[in-house]
Amino acid sequence: MNPVIHFEMPAEDRKRRANFYTGVFGWQTQQLGPEMGDYVLATTTESDENGRPKRPGAINGGFFQKTNDRPSQYPSVVIGVEDIKDQIKKVEGAGGKILGEPMEIPGIGWYVSFLDTEGNRVGMIQPQQR
Repeated sequence: MNPVIHFEMPAEDRKRRANFYTGVFGWQTQQLGPEMGDYVLATTTESDENGRPKRPGAINGGFFQKTNDRPSQYPSVVIGVEDIKDQIKKVEGAGGKILGEPMEIPGIGWYVSFLDTEGNRVGMIQPQQR
């Protein structure tokens, strides 16, 4: 099975959203720069030296800029896969639609979003080998 390993939520104001989740739930946030789309990482659980959650079943996530295009307006999950090219073929073969080209996230792995057959935006990532 390919597990859910990350979540993503849109935010009109990422700082306001980060402050909310930090204040209410104690999450830690880290603002990335423009080269990473000003993404905000959200740490919800203690991670090991490789950035992976120590507690089984726990995941971390992030906040991205909310836009008016439909796929980017809603929270989504990110599924960990072993071979992103193979999974792209499977998504397309099952009626899903890949959104753009896979992109490398330095130090993390290869990422791409897709729409499932119900119109939900989902991400998948092939983690970098460590």
